[in-house]
Amino acid sequence: MGQKKDLTGSEKSKIVRYLAEGCSSLKIAKLLKRDHRTIKRFIQNSQQGRKKRVEKPRRKITAHELRKVKHAAAKMSLATSLAIFQSCNITGVPKSTRCAILRDMAKVRKAERRPPLNKTHKLKRQDWAKKYLKTDFSKVLWTDEMRVSLDGPDGWARGWIGKGQRAPVRLRRQQGGGGVLVWAGIIKDELVGPFRVEDGVKLNSQSYWQFLEDTFFKQWYRKKSASFKKNMIFMQDNAPSHASKYSTAWLARKGIKEEKLMTWPPCSPDLNPIENLWSIIKCEIYKEGKQYTSLNSVWEAVVAAARNVDGEQIKTLTESMDGRLLSVLAQKGGYIGH
Repeated sequence: MGQKKDLTGSEKSKIVRYLAEGCSSLKIAKLLKRDHRTIKRFIQNSQQGRKKRVEKPRRKITAHELRKVKHAAAKMSLATSLAIFQSCNITGVPKSTRCAILRDMAKVRKAERRPPLNKTHKLKRQDWAKKYLKTDFSKVLWTDEMRVSLDGPDGWARGWIGKGQRAPVRLRRQQGGGGVLVWAGIIKDELVGPFRVEDGVKLNSQSYWQFLEDTFFKQWYRKKSASFKKNMIFMQDNAPSHASKYSTAWLARKGIKEEKLMTWPPCSPDLNPIENLWSIIKCEIYKEGKQYTSLNSVWEAVVAAARNVDGEQIKTLTESMDGRLLSVLAQKGGYIGH
């Protein structure tokens, strides 16, 4: 029975199991057919490695201090545990204890992104909701643009990594390596597009209507019946290229004017259901931290993801409009959580 330098992982696991069953080191050596000294050395090293550090006595928190912490946590949104405790003049509390206390009364969350709504914005949002409260939203075409980059939004490349495995390497490129501008629309249960804006083109009033002429009008709108065109309401946000007098006049020549062109309140992406469609598409194209090596490849991914969005998903989004309007009125023009 020769002495070996190292024990295998399987042998180490067996030693631990035999020790748990009450076997002596000598018996384990016989069972594994290993030198007794090798077994004893592994057991001694393992016991040394498992020695617990002597913990310092923790600072006790009184009921009065606990109330102060609760009040500070409610008042100081997104503050660190240290800042909250320091505001209460409570010192000497380790981070683990601070976090354990705060977990009973608060949650770690990210700040929500919301448009800056002032009083005027809220009033206009309320007026908009009242104006369209009786609208048949199945006849509204909701449109918007989305920019997709090669790398995706920051923080999307997160997920579980198995123990012992290395995290995959991600390319780091300035400004996400460039991107593609995409335009699309949804109406009832139908997806219009998506259409790709030519690379390098900045959408101003002239390039915007030229883009719509070459894509939306020639490839989709012209195929619709006269009755459909008569009843359709066109929605677009207040981007400068959309809301300019030039673009408005051009749409009017196409027959999209007055009640057929929806007025849109400022700072209101939460009211446009197509924003939820963009979220669905982005989740699909960037799942598992996916990155792309060319603009054409990311555009192909957008097209593939859009094809996988079925009519029921789109219908759910467009039918949510009645609820959104009621929420805006209930919030007195405030932001809604869609």
